[in-house]
Amino acid sequence: MTTTRSDRPVNGHPHPGKSRAVVDPTRTAARRPDHGDEGGGKKPPAAARIVAMAREGYRFVMSPDGRPYAVAVDGPNIALPLRNKGGLRQRLARQFADAYPDEVASQSALADAMTVLEGIAEETDPVPVHLRVGREPAGGIVVDLGTADGRAVVVTGNGWNVVDRAPVLFRRSGAMAPMPPPVLDGDGLAKLHALLNMDGSTFHQLVAWLVAAWIPDIPHPALVCKGEQGTGKSKAAQMFINLIDPSPAAKRSQPRDEKAWSRQAFASWALCLDNISTIPPWLSDTLCKAVTGDGVVDRALYTDDDVVVLTFKRVLALTTIDAGALAGDLAERVLMLDLQLIDSDRRRSEEELDATFDTVRPAVLGALFDVLACVLAVLPSVRLESMPRMADFARVLAAVDQTQGWHTLDDYLATSANVATDAMEGDPFAMAIAHLVDQAGTWQGTAAQLLEALPAPLVRPPNWPKDATRASGRVKRLAPLLRSIGITVDDTQRSQDRHRHRLLTLARAAPEDESASAPEQASLWPEVAQLGHGRTPPEQP
Repeated sequence: MTTTRSDRPVNGHPHPGKSRAVVDPTRTAARRPDHGDEGGGKKPPAAARIVAMAREGYRFVMSPDGRPYAVAVDGPNIALPLRNKGGLRQRLARQFADAYPDEVASQSALADAMTVLEGIAEETDPVPVHLRVGREPAGGIVVDLGTADGRAVVVTGNGWNVVDRAPVLFRRSGAMAPMPPPVLDGDGLAKLHALLNMDGSTFHQLVAWLVAAWIPDIPHPALVCKGEQGTGKSKAAQMFINLIDPSPAAKRSQPRDEKAWSRQAFASWALCLDNISTIPPWLSDTLCKAVTGDGVVDRALYTDDDVVVLTFKRVLALTTIDAGALAGDLAERVLMLDLQLIDSDRRRSEEELDATFDTVRPAVLGALFDVLACVLAVLPSVRLESMPRMADFARVLAAVDQTQGWHTLDDYLATSANVATDAMEGDPFAMAIAHLVDQAGTWQGTAAQLLEALPAPLVRPPNWPKDATRASGRVKRLAPLLRSIGITVDDTQRSQDRHRHRLLTLARAAPEDESASAPEQASLWPEVAQLGHGRTPPEQP
């Protein structure tokens, strides 16, 4: 290749006094923009064509937590993330290749198109985007079947039915699996009970918990499957989760930190933590917040100052051997199911159990939706005279009892008291306080004086307070557990000296009148006509 010097413009641009390579015409042609086949006109850039395709086939929305989604105009009511795997970006890349067989959309073109589409989504008002379960504006509950065609089950006080297109917007995740369509079968609950090693009272509490798990706007107590080795805790919990929110990974190991937990919880409506022997304080607090509603704020990827928000209220199941592993605040938010030991002649292989479960699952789902429809019919009229910690769940139990003739509410309250006692026995500091009150009757002093009054164990456990500040906080957190065994905690008084130290007053509560503490079941709700079995409850008077 030769070079020349010239004062004349080269390719239309004067470069006087500078040498320049002779332009290779073949390389210049390679850099020319593409031209259309028909009119010889210039094609729009790839990114512009991708945006045009997207706007023609999708509408764009923003969720309340600031995430953009695309929804197919003529497809299922499913919210597709713009960039994630299996989302809009991947679909548009395929659509572009089909429309332009001689081209493949570049990564930069796809990225530019996604940026434009995110801006379009930001111009809209936030739209609720649900995961597996949602509530339609009319009040009905919608359960996403998770199938490719977007079918869903709509449950109201008048019954349930499967619809071709969900009336609310759902998102999907890789942790979800399809749910088989429910079928009408009058023996569905009995078929489920035949798979489980639990008595009738425990099974009725389980059914009520499963039904409540599809009511999206209430806190759900964490279901704890307790029992010795050989009781099938893990398999039972897996079946329960796969009834509510099927997943290829229904059982999860204990997360290593809060970020790992939040990612798991954001991807599943219901999930199970398997074989929990010890629960660190951070996880206990996190699970409590997930029961009642939690939010996690984190820095967005590839940004310095932008944040993403993960908000969720989840349905949880745990398997454990020792209920003493539960911290006091978590113990108040659980429903404990004690599984019985399986006799050797009744034990079945996992393959056989899975096959049987897959066979009966449609009938079980139909029976559970029957119960849910009955609950929705009477739930607005249910009133409780005394409100336990999980009051919304207790109202669902009362509605189940009314429609099915069971006693799940009484059994749940009795079981909760036992769980509180077990949690107390697993906490040396709480047991030391109970022993102190048993000896003194009433004790008053500062947090520092309390530490001096309590005999420290020879081997101090990790959660034993190291100073007065931590002791005061621990007593406050233990107050609900202490109250459950008849010990009141009062920290409203101050010392009379110039230091004005906060005083703790620990005392035995006065015994309640038995009739006041255990009201008759009939007082929990107004009288209504007895509901019959089936999917259509009678109209309320």
